[in-house]
Amino acid sequence: MTARILDGNALAQRLRADFKTRAEALAARGTRPGLAVILVGEDPASQVYVRNKVNACAQAGFHSVRIGYPADVDPQLVFARLAELNADPAIHGILVQLPLPKHFDSDAVLKAIAPAKDVDGFHAENVGALMQGHPRFIPCTPYGVMKFLADAGVDPRGKEAVVLGRSNIVGKPMAMLLLQASATVTVCHSQTRDLAFHTRRADILVAALGKARFVTADMVKPGAVVVDVGINRLPDGKLCGDVDYAAVSEVASAITPVPGGVGPMTITMLLANTLEAAERELR
Repeated sequence: MTARILDGNALAQRLRADFKTRAEALAARGTRPGLAVILVGEDPASQVYVRNKVNACAQAGFHSVRIGYPADVDPQLVFARLAELNADPAIHGILVQLPLPKHFDSDAVLKAIAPAKDVDGFHAENVGALMQGHPRFIPCTPYGVMKFLADAGVDPRGKEAVVLGRSNIVGKPMAMLLLQASATVTVCHSQTRDLAFHTRRADILVAALGKARFVTADMVKPGAVVVDVGINRLPDGKLCGDVDYAAVSEVASAITPVPGGVGPMTITMLLANTLEAAERELR
């Protein structure tokens, strides 16, 4: 068996074309979707992520604002800027690029973003809405995974789904979305006993551990759909996921590559959330 490759670049391109059309319709009514991105410090990876987000906005016809601060900035300046953005009608989505420097209280920063503009879906109010099955915003990476499954014709209903990782950003919301799609969900983590016992039962396996090529072929049920959220840099500078792609591709029925899989979908779903926030304003 050779797995079908779930191409994140191709799916993202199709979705973004639709977003651009919807953004043009909003512009005709006097509203242009607006996203503000705050970056604190000079972390190279964070700079790349922010640049990609700003570029994606421009390509989709969105308005974007990039706000940078030095790593030693007084947090109160950032809180004051967030308050201004919360009140700015031209801004429909706000995100603060994580991680923040150690002198910041990240939870307090996320809480300072207005829930109606929290397009990352990290505010406690939005997390609670997701838990209740009525999300305002879905965290971007899990949202992208669900789009992948839908586009591939994979219905989670009645299937065994296993999520590797329990982070607030991916693992927990991913489990909730699969549960709401009527899958039977198991969440595994660093304290899980006999991890392979669980992964070999999975019809849908989502890996979000941050460990290079951790999931091997013998851990995967033949015919499973494998979604690799991880992105790791190897000593030779190349990128790989949490899944041993070459080996698992011979066992799975469908698999996402790294790079070119979930990554493009994460930014795409950030655009989706920002667009939905702007559309909500005009209802």
